[in-house]
Amino acid sequence: MSIWQPSRHGAELSPGFVLHRRDYSNTSLLVELFVEGRGRLPAIAKGARRPRNPASALLQPFQPLWLGVSGRGEVRTLTRVEGEGPPLGLSGEVLFGGFYLNELLMRLLGRDDPHDRLFGIYRDTLVRLAEGFDLESGLRRFELDLLGELGYGLTLDREIGGHPVSADSWYLVEQDEGVRRVDFVPEVPLVSGGTLLALASGDSLVDGQRRESRTLLRRILAHHLGERPLRSRELYRQLHGSRSG
Repeated sequence: MSIWQPSRHGAELSPGFVLHRRDYSNTSLLVELFVEGRGRLPAIAKGARRPRNPASALLQPFQPLWLGVSGRGEVRTLTRVEGEGPPLGLSGEVLFGGFYLNELLMRLLGRDDPHDRLFGIYRDTLVRLAEGFDLESGLRRFELDLLGELGYGLTLDREIGGHPVSADSWYLVEQDEGVRRVDFVPEVPLVSGGTLLALASGDSLVDGQRRESRTLLRRILAHHLGERPLRSRELYRQLHGSRSG
């Protein structure tokens, strides 16, 4: 049965995105989906690779979709798919940034947990990046939102004890302890108050703030990602050098 059924009238379709896809059997695809109201889940797109089946072209990352999914097992069946507008035009470094976001979701989100707020944040982040929003600022904002959704949110505009962060001071940031002003340089890299305030407010990052925030969020996320490296980051390094998301 083809999964291409273009009319969604009367059908229970939900907005969603493909996070990852790979070939499955001779004519199908195994897709990892992020679906509003359902969260992250794997599904088989039966017959999607058959000639002249438009589903294969639609089931790509960064293509907004309407999706119908059935089944209760670990791997569901994709029953319907259609485009919700044109694909988001990510290219160059921004494309790698998009793959990085997808990999974070696949590594850190449990299956079948809706995370509807995060779905909206993910969609809005892709749209902003496609429209030219600063890549580093967009990635850092998404990382912070993701940590918050997972229950590991960081309060970056106040120190331990509630004192406001000063833009002219330097701070040590720990996941479990929060923000602490220091007057010495420990082994862990410090973060300027200006960078913390920019992250907390969602402002665009400038100059050294990019490096500081990248180092900070990479260190915090490493506690949750484990030792297995991110494939998107490794691929970026191979093609563009050492700096990555």
